[in-house]
Amino acid sequence: MTARRGVVDLARRAVRGSRAYARAAVPGAVGALPDFLVIGGQRCGTTSLYHYLASHPRIRTGTGKELQYFTLHHRRGTRWYRAHFPRTGSDERTFEASPYYLFHPEVPARVAATLPDARFVALLRDPVERAYSHYLHTRSYGAEPLDFAAALAAEPDRLATALRAGPDSRTAHAALRNHSYAARGRYAEQLERWFAHVPRDRVLVLRSEDLYADPARVYADVLRFLGLEPYTPDGFARHTRRVDRGESGLTDGIRAELTEAFAPHNARLADLLGWPATW
Repeated sequence: MTARRGVVDLARRAVRGSRAYARAAVPGAVGALPDFLVIGGQRCGTTSLYHYLASHPRIRTGTGKELQYFTLHHRRGTRWYRAHFPRTGSDERTFEASPYYLFHPEVPARVAATLPDARFVALLRDPVERAYSHYLHTRSYGAEPLDFAAALAAEPDRLATALRAGPDSRTAHAALRNHSYAARGRYAEQLERWFAHVPRDRVLVLRSEDLYADPARVYADVLRFLGLEPYTPDGFARHTRRVDRGESGLTDGIRAELTEAFAPHNARLADLLGWPATW
């Protein structure tokens, strides 16, 4: 992926948003609100899970994977959001998958108010691996000039400075999405925000490593959680928007430092979910 790809993505999303405005203005043209959301985390396999779910015969997708209504576009209103979804029958479900939802601090309250009966799926990956994958993703868009070690060192000041204007400012969104390499791996604090607004039994939390190792089993677990009949898609190919190439910047020293930094957060996550030791 290149910086040019990032420009293309932005243009595509702008067109999609404009079309939603047009549909929202037509009586009877908007669809239902989503029945469930894949809420994250970023670089944790959500694209693969999105494709597996989209293949189910009773699931109908919206106009794209990441609609970002509850983060970037919340002020546009629910009619604009509904314009992204199809009208569904009584036996059909619809959904979207925006990984930023897990991390943004205002999203759980917004979702609880708008989707009181929805269900939510979260994928969590080894936070060290996730952090470096996130870094490569941001760099591929041309939004990260620093090497990995320098980017990690700069992260606290970057986020603190950006958040001075509030979590919904353009500056904050840019920093929270692009430069939150370590922060997004502190999963327990993010899930605790969600559990403060949404009953735990409506949030399914999974390990990305389990999805990668046994996608059929994890997919079956997700379908059960959503109340959908079993289904086997045509294969479980991995889907990703970027493949890591070249010499890794995740050195043994950086890995050791990150592993130590994440240890108390992983322990907190294990206690929160009743999991054995995580990573």
